Amino acid sequence: MNESLPITCAGETTGSGSLVRAIVAEAAALLAGLAETGETGRIDLAGLPLTEADKAALEELLGAGEVVAEIAVVGRSTVAETGHAGVWWVRHYGSDDRIAAEVLEITRIPEILLSHPADIAAAARRLGDTLGTASAGATDAIKEDRPDAGP
Repeated sequence: MNESLPITCAGETTGSGSLVRAIVAEAAALLAGLAETGETGRIDLAGLPLTEADKAALEELLGAGEVVAEIAVVGRSTVAETGHAGVWWVRHYGSDDRIAAEVLEITRIPEILLSHPADIAAAARRLGDTLGTASAGATDAIKEDRPDAGP
């Protein structure tokens, strides 16, 4: 007879609490992969049936890290390191300031925090222009610190 037997693990919860545990387990597996191979991953929280209580429980389990950033480009986004290095909570807000997208990114640093190469090039030109208009005293001080700094 093929009869299904209920199998439970010690400490396992049912309902939405088990979803929170599953998310943490997935984050742990992705984090182990990041540590071993450098492969990044993400968990789309917006696509999961999480209640506000679930999100609060998840935030409590993951804890708070040392880095929080707010980005204001085409809407507002926040990036918060959790209490586990490499696990980042990223939220993107719509024009009504409600969460439009929410993910856990498992990475050394979330891509949204990386400067775009074209932005870096433009900033280098602007900074060079700033040096060109700086007072002679400031330029001389820079040259003394870095003889290879140029005119």
